[in-house]
Amino acid sequence: MKTLMKAIGYHFENPHLLQTALTHRSKDIENNERLEFLGDAVLGFVITSRLFRQFPYAKEDELSRLRANLVNESSLADIAQKFNLSNYLRLGQGELKSGGAKRKSILADTLEAIIGAIYLDTDVRVCEDIILKWFEERLNTLGKVEAQKDPKTRLQEYLQSHQHSLPIYTVIAATGESHAQQFEVKCQIENLDYESLGNGSSRRAAEQMAAEGFLEWLLKYEIRNKGAL
Repeated sequence: MKTLMKAIGYHFENPHLLQTALTHRSKDIENNERLEFLGDAVLGFVITSRLFRQFPYAKEDELSRLRANLVNESSLADIAQKFNLSNYLRLGQGELKSGGAKRKSILADTLEAIIGAIYLDTDVRVCEDIILKWFEERLNTLGKVEAQKDPKTRLQEYLQSHQHSLPIYTVIAATGESHAQQFEVKCQIENLDYESLGNGSSRRAAEQMAAEGFLEWLLKYEIRNKGAL
């Protein structure tokens, strides 16, 4: 138990909770099904909350897909295997003989049960910290994928998700020789009382900078007013 607690990064004040979380229904009437139910809800809340903050411009369906990629049987089983959870499962003889200790569904359910047990042993804040550490690598990978979208694309997706008009980019200045021009571009959106400026060695680069500025303003507006425009 001490080895497992070290692996998952949490020491139980009540080790019986962990033992119950490891107990499959084939082993005992006191098993992990209720803890799994609780852990599934806690895990869903923590990951949803994190994705909501991590991707402020993502639409509902995009957030749902991101969550589904994170919280599924395969990813939970992978995390469970990193903890060598198969070595600690309490299974009935039938499950043991049929290879239940390696079955993805059992590993995933047990991991959720452990989350439920941690929640009962402490509080939601500590539980959230533990879960985010487990999913840190996966969350960082999602961040890299999202970061590949350029500012103009992200701004357009944000505006479409909130039923706004598409941005209008206007070149307000173009200076320098043809081989070394500098462009200044203005970004405006109909019915929004704000405009942002961008500069660059090409019109596209200037538009990207202007779009980035508008995105930053939109995010600051949301934070100040607790809601999108």
